[in-house]
Amino acid sequence: MSASLHNRHFLYRRIHSLLGLVPLGIFMVFHLWQNSQARLGAAHYNALVAKMAEINYLLVFEATLVVVPLLLHAAYGLVILGSGTAEPLRYSYRRNWLYWLQRMSGIAMIAFVALHLGLTRIAAIIDPSIYNDMYSHMQHSLSQPVTFGVYMVGLWLSVFHLANGLATAAITWGLTTNAAAQRRFGLLCIPFGLVLGALGTQGLIGFVL
Repeated sequence: MSASLHNRHFLYRRIHSLLGLVPLGIFMVFHLWQNSQARLGAAHYNALVAKMAEINYLLVFEATLVVVPLLLHAAYGLVILGSGTAEPLRYSYRRNWLYWLQRMSGIAMIAFVALHLGLTRIAAIIDPSIYNDMYSHMQHSLSQPVTFGVYMVGLWLSVFHLANGLATAAITWGLTTNAAAQRRFGLLCIPFGLVLGALGTQGLIGFVL
């Protein structure tokens, strides 16, 4: 690998990591908190959705802080996947499994995000009345056992991707420089993921109970 190519790869890895944590990770935490409000009932949840819809230049914010970073992060993630050599069945050590699961969960997230956007934003563009009662729309969608199951799996894979991505980002950015520090910080990321997953699960259950 030439020095120029190595430098570009070094830079792209850090941009990829940064996009996954700063705009996308923060948005994911906020979005799961927002959906957890479903437990408080239709009126509360719909009022929250309506307040969000009133934000000036909402589409611009979504495009620049969510859509573009998501496309860039996913695109380079696929590049990393194509160049990776993880073989978890042949080399079964923990880091190799985590590397493989990070790549696979990323692919699953692409499909899950596409499904979620189709059921929410795209559906609301086709039928704007959905915005008036997003709670009932999600309740109807999640009342289907297959849809609920897909959402639950997609939620936990997304949470794993973020929590494990946080641990690997600390390595990428040189914050954990030895195996012991990496192991300690990785252990701290586990409760973060569990709390975030529980928050998201609470939101899904809140739509159907």
